[in-house]
Amino acid sequence: MLKAVQILGWSSGLTISQRLTKTRKSSSVSFISSSLNLSSVTSSSPRRIFSFKPTRMSSSLPGSDPVANSPTFVSVQSAGDVRKIKFCQWCGGPTKHEIPDGEEKLRAICTHCGKIAYQNPKMVVGCLIEHEGKVLLCKRNIQPSHGLWTLPAGYLEVGESAAQGAMRETWEEAGATVEVISPFAQLDIPLIGQTYVIFLAKLKNLHFAPGPESLECRLFALDEIPFDSLAFSSIYVTLNLYLEDLKKGKLKFHYGTINKRCVPIDISRM
Repeated sequence: MLKAVQILGWSSGLTISQRLTKTRKSSSVSFISSSLNLSSVTSSSPRRIFSFKPTRMSSSLPGSDPVANSPTFVSVQSAGDVRKIKFCQWCGGPTKHEIPDGEEKLRAICTHCGKIAYQNPKMVVGCLIEHEGKVLLCKRNIQPSHGLWTLPAGYLEVGESAAQGAMRETWEEAGATVEVISPFAQLDIPLIGQTYVIFLAKLKNLHFAPGPESLECRLFALDEIPFDSLAFSSIYVTLNLYLEDLKKGKLKFHYGTINKRCVPIDISRM
């Protein structure tokens, strides 16, 4: 049963200063500063960098606009490519690309029926499953990130709650029946139009096996988590938040934004 009171919590960090890097000798993570509030995280890919910004839910008024030229503002503006929408999803008519009256963004507007095709973010839901000091991970059997490890997660479907979707994805990818304990993290990724909602969960039994989308499912001890072979930035951030909470002796709900940008970097210099 969900502990609704935890939904009202947030990531408690006020300072955002440290960079995480992978060590060459193991999959552990070294912290350049002493506190964990994740700020800039380097992924296992040598050409990908992303940052995670913990957010206090009271830091801005509901509905307030992001500050121009801020990372969040840039990411939101670049999400989606409306010019790829060339035909109406309702009547099949060709679209034109204009800014409708009273709006600020370029939209695809049907030249026949006049309907506007709005691009909305997708919600990804999943479970962080702990069992006797280990976490359950799945090795992906599909693209993207084929062969890399992830928490069981996938797109929420119409007609189900976020928790129901997370349990369904866990069954489909890991063949595991779980009980959702509480929400653990909400991670927004504006650049790709996704929001991740990850729940803490526990196994109802020890029967699990890879589904069609997984090559393998394994329980990893916390010091054996394959950080160098994780599929997605959201999973990397989630697991780091979880490990740091355990170090502090208290699990809490985290909310923040992952801002991605593709740049060539030399990880040997970091």
